[in-house]
Amino acid sequence: MLRLSLGSTLIVTAFFSNIAMADHSSIKPKAYDSLGKCVKAALTQHEGKIVKTEFKSENKKGVYEFDIESVDGSAWDVECDAKSGKIIETEQEVKADEAKFKALAKVSEADAKATALAAHPGTVVETEYELEADGKASYEFDILEADKEEIKVEVDATTGKIVEVSYEEYQIGKE
Repeated sequence: MLRLSLGSTLIVTAFFSNIAMADHSSIKPKAYDSLGKCVKAALTQHEGKIVKTEFKSENKKGVYEFDIESVDGSAWDVECDAKSGKIIETEQEVKADEAKFKALAKVSEADAKATALAAHPGTVVETEYELEADGKASYEFDILEADKEEIKVEVDATTGKIVEVSYEEYQIGKE
Protein backbone atom coordinates (compact mmCIF):
# COMPACT_ATOMS: atom_id res chain seq x y z
CA MET A 1 0.00 0.00 0.00
CA LEU A 2 1.30 3.45 -0.86
CA ARG A 3 2.15 5.59 2.14
CA LEU A 4 2.35 9.36 1.84
CA SER A 5 5.11 11.32 3.56
CA LEU A 6 4.14 13.40 6.56
CA GLY A 7 4.47 16.64 4.56
CA SER A 8 2.34 15.31 1.70
CA THR A 9 -0.23 14.02 4.14
CA LEU A 10 -0.52 17.42 5.85
CA ILE A 11 -0.92 19.21 2.52
CA VAL A 12 -3.56 16.77 1.29
CA THR A 13 -5.37 16.82 4.65
CA ALA A 14 -5.48 20.62 4.57
CA PHE A 15 -6.84 20.44 1.02
CA PHE A 16 -9.60 18.05 2.05
CA SER A 17 -10.43 19.99 5.20
CA ASN A 18 -11.06 23.07 3.07
CA ILE A 19 -13.03 21.17 0.43
CA ALA A 20 -15.10 19.31 3.00
CA MET A 21 -16.28 22.59 4.47
CA ALA A 22 -16.63 24.45 1.16
CA ASP A 23 -19.91 24.80 -0.64
CA HIS A 24 -19.63 22.20 -3.40
CA SER A 25 -20.87 24.71 -5.96
CA SER A 26 -17.66 26.67 -5.42
CA ILE A 27 -15.47 23.69 -6.40
CA LYS A 28 -14.39 24.16 -10.01
CA PRO A 29 -12.23 21.20 -11.02
CA LYS A 30 -10.21 21.32 -14.24
CA ALA A 31 -10.80 18.79 -17.02
CA TYR A 32 -7.77 16.74 -15.90
CA ASP A 33 -8.70 16.85 -12.19
CA SER A 34 -10.46 13.54 -11.52
CA LEU A 35 -10.16 13.91 -7.74
CA GLY A 36 -11.75 17.36 -7.82
CA LYS A 37 -14.59 16.10 -10.03
CA CYS A 38 -15.19 13.20 -7.67
CA VAL A 39 -15.10 15.39 -4.54
CA LYS A 40 -17.69 17.71 -6.07
CA ALA A 41 -19.88 14.80 -7.20
CA ALA A 42 -19.67 13.11 -3.78
CA LEU A 43 -20.62 16.27 -1.90
CA THR A 44 -23.51 16.79 -4.32
CA GLN A 45 -24.78 13.33 -3.30
CA HIS A 46 -24.45 14.00 0.44
CA GLU A 47 -23.62 17.38 1.98
CA GLY A 48 -21.23 17.13 4.89
CA LYS A 49 -17.61 16.71 5.80
CA ILE A 50 -15.27 14.28 4.05
CA VAL A 51 -13.46 12.50 6.89
CA LYS A 52 -11.63 9.87 4.84
CA THR A 53 -10.69 9.36 1.21
CA GLU A 54 -9.45 6.12 -0.25
CA PHE A 55 -8.25 5.29 -3.70
CA LYS A 56 -8.79 1.66 -4.61
CA SER A 57 -8.63 -0.70 -7.52
CA GLU A 58 -11.99 -2.33 -8.18
CA ASN A 59 -12.38 -4.62 -11.19
CA LYS A 60 -9.15 -3.09 -12.54
CA LYS A 61 -10.64 0.41 -12.41
CA GLY A 62 -9.58 3.32 -10.20
CA VAL A 63 -12.23 4.30 -7.68
CA TYR A 64 -12.25 7.06 -5.07
CA GLU A 65 -14.26 6.28 -1.94
CA PHE A 66 -15.25 9.18 0.30
CA ASP A 67 -16.49 8.74 3.86
CA ILE A 68 -18.84 11.65 4.47
CA GLU A 69 -20.30 12.68 7.81
CA SER A 70 -23.57 14.53 7.16
CA VAL A 71 -24.80 17.41 9.28
CA ASP A 72 -27.57 15.15 10.64
CA GLY A 73 -24.95 12.70 11.96
CA SER A 74 -25.43 10.02 9.32
CA ALA A 75 -22.36 8.48 7.67
CA TRP A 76 -22.08 7.71 3.96
CA ASP A 77 -19.60 5.93 1.70
CA VAL A 78 -19.73 7.45 -1.77
CA GLU A 79 -17.73 5.82 -4.57
CA CYS A 80 -16.70 7.67 -7.72
CA ASP A 81 -15.14 6.33 -10.92
CA ALA A 82 -11.76 8.09 -11.11
CA LYS A 83 -11.79 8.17 -14.90
CA SER A 84 -15.30 9.49 -15.54
CA GLY A 85 -15.90 11.46 -12.34
CA LYS A 86 -19.32 9.78 -12.01
CA ILE A 87 -20.77 8.37 -8.78
CA ILE A 88 -21.00 4.58 -9.03
CA GLU A 89 -22.19 3.61 -5.55
CA THR A 90 -23.59 5.13 -2.37
CA GLU A 91 -23.93 3.24 0.91
CA GLN A 92 -25.03 4.36 4.36
CA GLU A 93 -22.78 3.27 7.21
CA VAL A 94 -24.73 2.13 10.25
CA LYS A 95 -24.06 0.49 13.60
CA ALA A 96 -24.30 -3.30 13.90
CA ASP A 97 -27.33 -2.93 16.17
CA GLU A 98 -29.23 -0.58 13.79
CA ALA A 99 -32.80 -1.96 13.57
CA LYS A 100 -32.96 -1.92 9.76
CA PHE A 101 -29.57 -3.64 9.44
CA LYS A 102 -30.51 -6.30 12.01
CA ALA A 103 -33.81 -6.97 10.22
CA LEU A 104 -32.03 -7.56 6.90
CA ALA A 105 -29.02 -9.52 8.20
CA LYS A 106 -29.71 -13.23 7.94
CA VAL A 107 -26.01 -14.14 8.07
CA SER A 108 -24.06 -13.56 11.28
CA GLU A 109 -21.03 -11.29 11.30
CA ALA A 110 -18.87 -14.28 12.31
CA ASP A 111 -20.06 -16.33 9.31
CA ALA A 112 -19.60 -13.40 6.92
CA LYS A 113 -16.09 -12.80 8.29
CA ALA A 114 -15.25 -16.49 7.86
CA THR A 115 -16.39 -16.31 4.22
CA ALA A 116 -14.28 -13.21 3.58
CA LEU A 117 -11.19 -14.71 5.24
CA ALA A 118 -11.58 -18.03 3.43
CA ALA A 119 -11.41 -16.18 0.10
CA HIS A 120 -8.78 -13.62 1.22
CA PRO A 121 -6.70 -14.83 4.20
CA GLY A 122 -5.30 -12.21 6.54
CA THR A 123 -6.25 -10.12 9.54
CA VAL A 124 -9.48 -8.12 9.70
CA VAL A 125 -8.51 -4.55 10.65
CA GLU A 126 -11.93 -2.90 10.27
CA THR A 127 -15.56 -3.97 9.91
CA GLU A 128 -18.33 -1.74 8.57
CA TYR A 129 -22.07 -2.34 8.48
CA GLU A 130 -23.75 -0.86 5.44
CA LEU A 131 -27.16 -0.30 3.94
CA GLU A 132 -26.92 -0.34 0.17
CA ALA A 133 -28.81 1.99 -2.17
CA ASP A 134 -30.90 -1.01 -3.33
CA GLY A 135 -32.07 -1.67 0.24
CA LYS A 136 -29.73 -4.58 1.00
CA ALA A 137 -27.41 -4.86 3.98
CA SER A 138 -23.76 -5.84 3.82
CA TYR A 139 -20.68 -6.34 5.93
CA GLU A 140 -17.46 -4.78 4.67
CA PHE A 141 -14.21 -6.21 6.00
CA ASP A 142 -10.85 -4.49 5.56
CA ILE A 143 -8.34 -7.34 5.56
CA LEU A 144 -4.58 -6.92 5.87
CA GLU A 145 -3.03 -9.70 3.83
CA ALA A 146 0.33 -11.35 4.55
CA ASP A 147 2.00 -9.16 1.88
CA LYS A 148 0.73 -6.07 3.82
CA GLU A 149 -1.75 -5.12 1.10
CA GLU A 150 -5.20 -4.11 2.33
CA ILE A 151 -8.19 -5.60 0.60
CA LYS A 152 -11.85 -4.72 1.11
CA VAL A 153 -14.27 -7.62 0.94
CA GLU A 154 -18.00 -6.90 0.98
CA VAL A 155 -20.31 -9.74 1.99
CA ASP A 156 -24.08 -9.63 1.48
CA ALA A 157 -25.64 -9.85 4.95
CA THR A 158 -28.68 -11.74 3.62
CA THR A 159 -27.06 -14.34 1.33
CA GLY A 160 -23.55 -14.56 2.79
CA LYS A 161 -22.00 -14.23 -0.68
CA ILE A 162 -19.07 -11.99 -1.53
CA VAL A 163 -20.42 -9.16 -3.69
CA GLU A 164 -17.40 -6.86 -4.06
CA VAL A 165 -13.62 -7.00 -3.69
CA SER A 166 -11.20 -4.10 -4.03
CA TYR A 167 -7.57 -3.34 -3.20
CA GLU A 168 -6.79 -0.17 -1.31
CA GLU A 169 -3.99 1.83 -2.95
CA TYR A 170 -3.94 4.62 -0.37
CA GLN A 171 -6.01 6.27 2.33
CA ILE A 172 -6.16 9.80 3.68
CA GLY A 173 -8.05 10.53 6.89
CA LYS A 174 -9.26 8.61 9.91
CA GLU A 175 -9.90 4.88 9.92
